[in-house]
Amino acid sequence: MQYSFLTTWLLEASREAVWEVLQDVERWPSWWRGVERTSVLDGDRYRVAWRSRIPYELEFDFAVERTESPREMEGRATGALTGTGHWRLFEQDGVTAVLYNWHIQTTTRWMNAIGPVARPVFEYNHDVVMRWGGEGLARELGCNLLAAG
Repeated sequence: MQYSFLTTWLLEASREAVWEVLQDVERWPSWWRGVERTSVLDGDRYRVAWRSRIPYELEFDFAVERTESPREMEGRATGALTGTGHWRLFEQDGVTAVLYNWHIQTTTRWMNAIGPVARPVFEYNHDVVMRWGGEGLARELGCNLLAAG
């Protein structure tokens, strides 16, 4: 099953500060609820395991293919999910907008089998984890999260 998501966070913080925290993938579990564990596989390739309110763990690798610090990062996921992710950061008047586009498909047999019925649950699960990410990022930065969606 294919999914497309757009997540937006507005934070009262500089783009550079937000970028620095997002780039430190190994520290995500310390501030991003739902990130069970991360590991660097080599250079710009990471393995991340996620868990939300739905009691299953989702693990995939993410290979960074392009970075333009501190504005953009994009790459490709493989594993339980395959597809592309694209982070973009914009700053104006001390507020940073973080946009994350995620275009993926599930690869596990059970998720594909129940996908047509469970799609709303999977989408909800994604939205919960991303909301936790925005909240955790604001706490980590010591700033206000003005919006998350």
